[in-house]
Amino acid sequence: MKTNKTRVLLLDLDSTRPDHLGCYGYHRNTSPNIDSIAKEGVRFTNYYTSDAPCFPSRTALMTGRFGIHNGVVGHGGTAADVRHEGIDRAFRDRIGKDCLPAIFRHAGMKTALISPFAERHSSWTFYAGFNEMHNTGKGGMESAEEVTPVALDWIRRNAQEDNWFLYVNYWDPHTPYRTPEKFSNPFEDDPLPDWITDEVLEGHKNKIGPHSASEINMYDNRTLPQYPRHPGEITDRDGLRRMIDGYDMGIRYMDEHIGLLFQELSAQGVMDDLIVIITADHGENMGELGIYGEHGTADQGTCRIPMIIRWPGLQSDHVYDGLHYHLDLVPTLAELLGAPSSSSWDGQSYAAALRTGESCGRDYLVVSQCAHVCQRSVRFGDWLYVRTYHDGYHLFDKEMLFQLREDPYEQHNAAGERRDICKDAVYYLNEWHDQMMQSMPHDVDPLWTVIKEGGPYHAKGFLKNYVNRLEETGRAYGIEELKLRHPREFA
Repeated sequence: MKTNKTRVLLLDLDSTRPDHLGCYGYHRNTSPNIDSIAKEGVRFTNYYTSDAPCFPSRTALMTGRFGIHNGVVGHGGTAADVRHEGIDRAFRDRIGKDCLPAIFRHAGMKTALISPFAERHSSWTFYAGFNEMHNTGKGGMESAEEVTPVALDWIRRNAQEDNWFLYVNYWDPHTPYRTPEKFSNPFEDDPLPDWITDEVLEGHKNKIGPHSASEINMYDNRTLPQYPRHPGEITDRDGLRRMIDGYDMGIRYMDEHIGLLFQELSAQGVMDDLIVIITADHGENMGELGIYGEHGTADQGTCRIPMIIRWPGLQSDHVYDGLHYHLDLVPTLAELLGAPSSSSWDGQSYAAALRTGESCGRDYLVVSQCAHVCQRSVRFGDWLYVRTYHDGYHLFDKEMLFQLREDPYEQHNAAGERRDICKDAVYYLNEWHDQMMQSMPHDVDPLWTVIKEGGPYHAKGFLKNYVNRLEETGRAYGIEELKLRHPREFA
């Protein structure tokens, strides 16, 4: 597929869930510029990060390997470092030649990255394969007006070159919501999600666990004056509106800046032939499992992500429903650009879906989360099965099962009623785990490394103080269960 003028723009939109984009059916006008690209390309409806949240997700994408293989499944401890190759390491490591940017390098293209992400998580392998790295300098606290000028400057200097790949990272949907005050709220009169009824919201207010309606600030309700759009807790529907509107404004503000990039690319005369890829590292729970403004579970809200690919000459205005991981992008790009495949990749190419619309999805997916909780989930058919190994103080059931077609917001745990479906899910989970463990030179599953090192990074050392918070807010009924589940933290 390579031509003499191959130009690719990849937009990595942190914390962006697909069902808050217009092209995915959202009732609010959050994303007109993103929607315009979806109309001209392929929109994937069942696309998931293999490993959540941020660092595990982007490491899986850049390496083309599951976290269980590349070693990064959390945000701290041993499982927050890419595995060393050890005695078999050559003069250059494998990541440098097998990473996502290396595909473009092989195709003779200049590669550039605009993102602070490597510094944010000390994830220096994120730089592998890029000719240029531009750190916007605030470790993920950037707003779009701080990212866009860097991207526009790069476009003006490089757009008319023949072969390039530009990766741009926006952060506005990530907490704390920080859309500038001068940006009006276009959603103040739009309806809130109808599934969050007064009864549902009351249940969320009584929930135990970080990032519940009573603790938007993870373990308390503190707010920061420099982020007036971001709530500390949700006590009523006005608070719910502040939460939902804050998230959606982040998307809309980011989308307007994406529009500025498109305008400049048009002015440079390269927009019509440009390959555009729009995706995210993870989604964001906005009430699912009683969690708001966080990407801390292995569920639909956190792990389903947008994927929109406009590739001139391939499928246009097409919706594709097959199951795919984000790491499937790596072999897909290699096939389309004529680059060699790598035996280290866990991904499977879906180039046929882009070329002809052919169905080439997987039978099931296994997605993992080990930074806030330790969970692995199986996505198959209409079902999502969630297995919890460490609950991150949420008091989740060990097994949760959701029928996503009828219950997309994970309100009813059907595990007790559908043991047959749970057994199918456990079979898939075991099959996946066997394949992973048999196909790596290590005998350690990093999920268990996280647990043995004291649990998920974002749940370490907070429980005793959180118990005081529960007592102060009339939710002491959860303390005994927390003591039963986490006795070491009370020792």
